[in-house]
Amino acid sequence: MSAPIALLSVYDKTNLIDFARELHAEGVRLLGSGGTAKKIRDAGIPIEDVSDITKAPEMLGGRVKTLHPAVHGGILARDIPQDEEDLRAQSISPITVVVCNLYPFTSTIARPGCTLAEAVEEIDIGGVTLLRAAAKNHARVSVLSDPSDYAEFLDSWKAGKGNVGQTIRSKFALKAFEMTAKYDEAIGGYFREQYASADLTPENLAGPMQRMALRYGANPHQKPAQAFVTEGELPFKALCGSPGYINLLDALNSYALVRELQEALNLPAAASFKHVSPAGAAVGVELNETEKRVYGVDDLKEPLTPLASAYARARGADRMSSFGDFIALSAPCDLATARIVSREVSDGIIAPGYSSEALDVLSKKKGGKYCVLQINPSYIPPAIETRQVYGIYMQQKRNDANINAKLFENIVTKNKSLPNQALTDLIVATLALKYTQSNSVAYAYRGAIIGIGAGQQSRIHCTRLAGTKADLWWLRHHPRVLALPFKKGVKRAEKANAIDLFVGGEVLEGGEKEQWESLFEEVPQPLSTEERTKQARQLDGVACSSDAFFPFPDNVHRARRSGVKYLAAPSGSVMDVECIKAADEHNMVFAHTSLRLFHH
Repeated sequence: MSAPIALLSVYDKTNLIDFARELHAEGVRLLGSGGTAKKIRDAGIPIEDVSDITKAPEMLGGRVKTLHPAVHGGILARDIPQDEEDLRAQSISPITVVVCNLYPFTSTIARPGCTLAEAVEEIDIGGVTLLRAAAKNHARVSVLSDPSDYAEFLDSWKAGKGNVGQTIRSKFALKAFEMTAKYDEAIGGYFREQYASADLTPENLAGPMQRMALRYGANPHQKPAQAFVTEGELPFKALCGSPGYINLLDALNSYALVRELQEALNLPAAASFKHVSPAGAAVGVELNETEKRVYGVDDLKEPLTPLASAYARARGADRMSSFGDFIALSAPCDLATARIVSREVSDGIIAPGYSSEALDVLSKKKGGKYCVLQINPSYIPPAIETRQVYGIYMQQKRNDANINAKLFENIVTKNKSLPNQALTDLIVATLALKYTQSNSVAYAYRGAIIGIGAGQQSRIHCTRLAGTKADLWWLRHHPRVLALPFKKGVKRAEKANAIDLFVGGEVLEGGEKEQWESLFEEVPQPLSTEERTKQARQLDGVACSSDAFFPFPDNVHRARRSGVKYLAAPSGSVMDVECIKAADEHNMVFAHTSLRLFHH
C-alpha cells in the first residue's frame, strides 16, 4: 500500500515545520507548493513540489500552482470503484490530507492607503479551491485550515493509526467552509464599497443594485455603513434623499407591519415608527369630524382617502413620539396622504409606490432631502434571519406567525362576545406588537393604536405606559382641548407639545410656563380632576394585547382603567387563573392566543 499523501500550501506558516516533521515521522508523503515547500525543505524535511505531480511549472507569478487535475482529482476522488479506476487511468494518487490557509485579504484592505490593485492581488484563488474541494470530500479527506488544529489532528492520527475518524474530518470541514464563506464575504463587502461610488450608480452598472450606501450607522461617527443583499437585488430604492441605518431599520420593520395589517384586514394601513418601534399604526377606518380635529386634518381641502385616514390615525396616536418619525404605507401613496406627510416633521417614508402628484409634494420636503423609499411589494424576505452582535452571529427562522381572527378564538372568560370592530382592534394591536421592541403592550381603538408600551423590563410598566398614552390620547378629544385658543401662526409641532403638556397636567414654572402661555390668545385653565374623570369614564371598548403572558392580575386592572374591554395575551403564567378572574370581575373578554411575540 502506498503512503498517504498530505498537500501543504499555506500563507500562515505558524507551527508548519513541527507539523510537517511529525507527518513525515508518521510515514506521510509530503507535497508542497511554492514557499511552503521551500520552507519545509530548508528545514531538512523531505517534500516534493506540486509541479512533480502536475508536470507543469508554477506560472503567472505564482498565481497558478495547484489548479490542476492531478491535484484536484487526487482530492475529490471518492472511495468508489469508478473514481479509483479514473485515478489509475490518469496515474493520479489520492490525497488524504490538505493543509491550507489563505492570503491575508482582510488585513491588506485594513492597511491605510491600500490600493485596489493591492487588494486584488491578495484574493486567493487556489487556496480557496483546495479548501472547498477537500471540505466537500471530507468523507475521505482531512482538511486543516487553522494552524491551531495541528496538534489535535496529530493526536487523532496517531491514535487511529492513520485514520482520524469521521468526527474530526467533519469538524475540520465545517471550519474550512466557514473560512471560505467569511473570506468571500470580506471580498464582496470590499468591492461593494469600492463600486458604489457616485460614478457607478445602479443605472450605470450592468447588474442589479445589491448595495446602498447609508449616510452613517446608528450614530454619525459609525461610518461607513451600508445595506446590501447577497442574492438578487435590493427590494427598495431611494427616489429622493438617503436613509441612515436607523431610518432603514424603521422603514423595513414598519413596512412589514403595514403589509401584514393590509393582508389581515383588507384595509390600507399606515405606521409611524421611531427607534424601531411603532409610535402609532392604523388601518383606513373613516374619521369622524371630532377625530379629524384631534388628528389635525380638519383643515385639509381635499377629501381624506382611506390611506390618508390610516396615516392620520397612526400619526395621531402619540404625536410627541411621532415627531421625526419614519412612515410606512401599505399601498401606493396618494396625494391626500402626501399632503398630511408634507406638514409633519418626519425623516422619511416607505411605500410600494407613489402617484406623480404625491411624489412631487414629497420631493420638495426638506429642500429635496426628504427620504422617499419605494419597496417592491412582491418582495418576500428569506426564511432565515441572521444578525451579528458583538462579533457573534446568530440565526433564527423569521417570525412568520400569521395574525388573524383564528388567533383569538380561545376566549377564556365568561363574557365571550367579541364584535367585529373589537376583533379588528385586537388584530391591529397584536400585529403592532410583532414589530415592537419587547416587552410590549398595545392598546387599540377604532382600527388604530392609541397607546403602546415598548421595551420595558416588567409587564406592568408596559401596561401602565401604554395605558397612560391611551388616557392622554382620549383627553385630546375633550371639548376644551379641541377649543384651545392658539394664536395664529403657531406651528403644528408647537401645538402638539402644548396640548401634550395641557392634557398631561404638567405644572410649569418660570420660562417654561411663559413660553407655553405665549402660544395662546387667552391662557387656558387646567382641566380639573372632575373633568378628567368624566372624560375617562366615556372611553370603553378598547382592545389591549400583550406580547407575552400577564404575570399578575394588576395588568388586567390597569388596562380596565383605560377603557379596555377586550384582552389578548398568551397563556403560561402560574397566575393565569387569577388574571382570568380579574377580567371576569370587570366583565371583560379575554382571549388566550398561545403565541408569544417577542421582538428584539
